[in-house]
Amino acid sequence: MPLSHDQITRFLKSVHPYDALPPDTLDDLANQIEVWEVEEGSPVYELGTTLPGIFVVYEGQVEITDENGAVVSHLGLRNSFGERGLLKDGKAATHAHAHTPSVLMVLPPNVVRKLIDDHDVVAKFFDRTRGERTSPQSLATSSIDTLMARSPAVCPPSMPVREAAQMMRDRHISSLCISEGDKLLGIATLRDISGKYVADGLPESTPISTIMTPDPITLSPSDIGSDVLHVMMERGIGHIPISEGGKLVGIVTQTDLTHYQAVNSAELVRRIAHADSADEMALVTAEIPQLLVQLVAGGNRHEIVTRLITDIADTATRRLLALAEKKLGPPPVPYLWLACGSQGRQEQTGVSDQDNCLMLDDSVTEGDMAYFAKLAKFVSDGLDTCGYFYCPGDMMATNPQWCQPVRVWREYFNGWIAKPNPEAQMLASVMFDLRPIGGTFDLFADLQADTLAAANANSIFVAHMISNSLKHTPPLGLLRGFATIRSGEHRNTLDLKHNGVVPVVDLARVYSLQGQLTEANTRARLKAAEAANVLSSSGARDLLDAYDLIAETRLEHQVRLVKSEEKPDNYLPPSALSDFERSHLRDAFVVVKTMQSAVGHGKGMLG
Repeated sequence: MPLSHDQITRFLKSVHPYDALPPDTLDDLANQIEVWEVEEGSPVYELGTTLPGIFVVYEGQVEITDENGAVVSHLGLRNSFGERGLLKDGKAATHAHAHTPSVLMVLPPNVVRKLIDDHDVVAKFFDRTRGERTSPQSLATSSIDTLMARSPAVCPPSMPVREAAQMMRDRHISSLCISEGDKLLGIATLRDISGKYVADGLPESTPISTIMTPDPITLSPSDIGSDVLHVMMERGIGHIPISEGGKLVGIVTQTDLTHYQAVNSAELVRRIAHADSADEMALVTAEIPQLLVQLVAGGNRHEIVTRLITDIADTATRRLLALAEKKLGPPPVPYLWLACGSQGRQEQTGVSDQDNCLMLDDSVTEGDMAYFAKLAKFVSDGLDTCGYFYCPGDMMATNPQWCQPVRVWREYFNGWIAKPNPEAQMLASVMFDLRPIGGTFDLFADLQADTLAAANANSIFVAHMISNSLKHTPPLGLLRGFATIRSGEHRNTLDLKHNGVVPVVDLARVYSLQGQLTEANTRARLKAAEAANVLSSSGARDLLDAYDLIAETRLEHQVRLVKSEEKPDNYLPPSALSDFERSHLRDAFVVVKTMQSAVGHGKGMLG
């Protein structure tokens, strides 16, 4: 059907971003548009062909499929397509055919590029990345390598305390790292000297190793500044050595943090670390929704926001462990409390349940188990009081199945890998996100490495994990590109958790398994997968951009609810989005769907 100039102009006024163009530009654009009539079942373009431009659906429906023939999107009135391939290298990145008789408008490449160059609204619309936030530099967003002193003062363990004190005075510093070769043995501060050496009247020949704090907690240069402040406030220390690959590379002190603030999260951590009961902690965690609002409003990226919120849960867990030991007495054997789920991945938002477990030293006896049952109940009850509600699937340390010696955990993982039935896939998926929170961290180190190696070596298990990762799919459908929930309380909404971020979380877990990567955080897994050549650079870039947009849309939705004095949730009505937001979100879902298809067909990378 031929379209008149007036018909094209009126239509473009209803389609973003063309509705924002000046009248003269819109008039000129209408003159340059081609109109295609495509019969039902006929191709619009094939994968890898040179694109004639960007398409906008005027009438009918178009089906988009990937290189494997999997449907990634159904498009209708006002939907555009072809832009990703056109703006990348001019080649089609998908197949497109008319699902019904269709009329399409085609914007030629030179016209599209000129619009992008001349009009910010068009450039923004076709920029499918989230870009860098322009918020002021803060402790929350600064990596430790920008904060630390890179040449920490070091001395051997045999150095007399008097010489060490003179060294601190001469260098105008308040601490020394004690090392032997590249191995960090401990740290000594002026407070140690005054409180342990001077106050006790020790002889001048006393070696610094006598008063040092052995095996101090360390952080990595890639951690963020708020990690430093949180650890300092929780543990009551003022100096943290920074190590990389087991080698001391720097130190951060309270003085280094003078000009930085971690919004309000550090204050919440401090209050929780000094709380004497779960009820006291609950008064603090009740402020998390408002913290979420402030962090998002401050322009922080989603991975920073969720990291800071997870830090609060970590601190609450460790404080509850300490209170449990105070009540029950010292543990009979070493133990390790681990988190899985969103806390394990450091991806908690304003809505979080608890997923956790206990690993016990193999010397534990049957008689010791009662202690750990009481400890688990104390901590899980406390977390529930704090708003981290009980896991509906009972994936908690209070379940005797998830409170076991390390040898039993090895049997669990070995069994899941050897016989990957549906239950084993589900359990393995949950447990591959484990992250130590409190206790003896060494209990997990060898188990993690051995499990990743064994899982990677079993191709059948990997195949089952891939299949399991495809159970959650992006909500792509006929209505403006989205498939909403059809019935129930959340009818006509998008589940931004199970159909939004979870598909990417599942993909990242598969890449982690394929590359034997130890990271638990989804974004860190994707970057590590790229570095390990499990995922191509273009595939990683596309998936990271898609994940960022979906995750930030989810947080922005929760913030809108909090501002309206409603409880945050994960259910977004598409009507709450602008045409611009819907278009970008749909494109992000298409990227995830395409990556799922690639993994499902045995392709770990997207070119």
